[in-house]
Amino acid sequence: MGDRNNVTEFILLGLFKYQEVKEFCFVFFSLCYLLILMGNIFILITVRFSQLNEQPMYFFLRYLSFMDVCLTSTVVPKLIVDLLTHRITISYNNCMAQMFYGHFFGASEVFILVAMAFDRYIAICKPLHYMVIMSRQVCCLIVVASCIGAFFHSILHVLITIQLPFCGPNKIDHYFCDVFPLLKLACMDTFLLVIVIITTTGMLSILTFLALVISYIIILNTLRTHSSEGRRKALSTCGSHITVVIMFFVPLIFTYVPTSSSLNEDKVFALFYTIIAPMFNPLIYSLRNTDMKNAVRKVWLQKLLFKGK
Repeated sequence: MGDRNNVTEFILLGLFKYQEVKEFCFVFFSLCYLLILMGNIFILITVRFSQLNEQPMYFFLRYLSFMDVCLTSTVVPKLIVDLLTHRITISYNNCMAQMFYGHFFGASEVFILVAMAFDRYIAICKPLHYMVIMSRQVCCLIVVASCIGAFFHSILHVLITIQLPFCGPNKIDHYFCDVFPLLKLACMDTFLLVIVIITTTGMLSILTFLALVISYIIILNTLRTHSSEGRRKALSTCGSHITVVIMFFVPLIFTYVPTSSSLNEDKVFALFYTIIAPMFNPLIYSLRNTDMKNAVRKVWLQKLLFKGK
């Protein structure tokens, strides 16, 4: 940590001040975390033991569900425990670790969502080349590349943060360790570092989101030439993905491209991509997607019937 750093732990101010609200949220977030685990494991098992596992879209969906569980588990278990604690602390090393894993799994999700949009683009706009372009080998390479990209993204944030001198205030106005709340505590001018973070994370989020929007405009335009049945099936898959993308990216952009009105709302926006989106993703993909509904019937109902017999 160096001579300039005499902070060995941070105090997290958390989400709420009032004990009654904390007790309610302890129950609420515990249920949310249980739903996240059950829902995403449900998706993992359904895809793994059905024919959907052979399709690139659902190969990526498995990894998205896995990343959802990992991202949430980086933040939510501590948040739940902290709701029953009066003085919430986290050691310097655990803070850096939480920030690294939070950004790693979050960035991995971003790249996987892009891969899923690319898969839909190839499937609908270039169907004759689909099986060649989206082979299993290519899908595996995309997942590996996503993890490598996410590693470099998260290690950049940690390397920036460990260089900061923390010499006095150690209260983080958040419920987990993130780069902007830590920059506010540094005993130095962090203006240039804020610009670096906005350029890397914020602009990456905006550009990725715009690329996804443009790809779906092209996809929807191409669908006009398809039959009504083909259009309906494609829209059920694309609709699920668009919903997930909006739920994940919009709060992310507001967090990492801060405006004067959003600076104090980081932790509210963070709730969306750490809890709300991972909780609703399984529901969105299960209820709005025809292929998933058929797979659920085959994997779960047939097994239950078989056991019953």
